[in-house]
Amino acid sequence: MPKRFTGRRHLLLLALALGMPPGAAAAEATAQQRAARAYSNGQFKQAQAEFERLARRGDTLAQFNLAMMHVRGEVPHPDLQAAQRLLEKASRGDSWRAPLALGQMHEQGLLGAPDLPQATRWYTLAAERGSVEGQLALATAYYLGRGALHDPTQAAHWYREAAKGGDVGAQYLTASMYEQGDGVALDLRLARYWYETAARNGDLVAPAKVKELDAKLAPLPATDLREQAGR
Repeated sequence: MPKRFTGRRHLLLLALALGMPPGAAAAEATAQQRAARAYSNGQFKQAQAEFERLARRGDTLAQFNLAMMHVRGEVPHPDLQAAQRLLEKASRGDSWRAPLALGQMHEQGLLGAPDLPQATRWYTLAAERGSVEGQLALATAYYLGRGALHDPTQAAHWYREAAKGGDVGAQYLTASMYEQGDGVALDLRLARYWYETAARNGDLVAPAKVKELDAKLAPLPATDLREQAGR
């Protein structure tokens, strides 16, 4: 039985809307939009044909979408090696989605044995391009020493980037690292800031941590903390 890709549903159905001029008629839709529409309607054969044609012309979005159809088994003869080649081509653009997918494939062992150093290589590219998922994966690699040397400073940096990107788990972890002085200088005020941020975003444990730290210090004004939190 083939291994199942457990990443998010990365096929970019948003391509249906991207690039469509306001009020444009359906007949004027671009090839990329037609392909995405066919996919969303379950017409995988038509979507595959459109994406293949665009991919041959060097369209990185089509390369990515076609690769994900192979990964998800939505073409008659799925080929993970072909998907890998397509994703590597798509990664030459500036999107984070293709390197993130490659990182997940290497981590999950879809291309053979799990290869954590290779996964980290692709997660790094995704993280540098702004992927919150990539930042979280890279931070975890550094924190656990899985696929990268154990480096709490790098872990703290990338958890903080993911926290600034809105990931609640990263917000809590960033707070914890400031509270413990793990990979960063110990700073209870910034720890409180990130616990409070995590609490506002729905973390169930963070409110208790805010109260705990409130008993230890009087927090700085929120404006000062926001400035420091971005460092």
